[in-house]
Amino acid sequence: MSRKRNNEVTSKRAASAASKVLRDPRSSKAAKTAAASALTQRPNRKKR
Repeated sequence: MSRKRNNEVTSKRAASAASKVLRDPRSSKAAKTAAASALTQRPNRKKR
């Protein structure tokens, strides 16, 4: 059985918003969970 690859990628703008949610101590747990999920779909930064 082969695994289907997830080709969905979070946009840079959405990733930036998700990062702000994670850094805000007033954000709810549900908001932080959703933000973390969005960031896991963002490709890793390339090393310089």
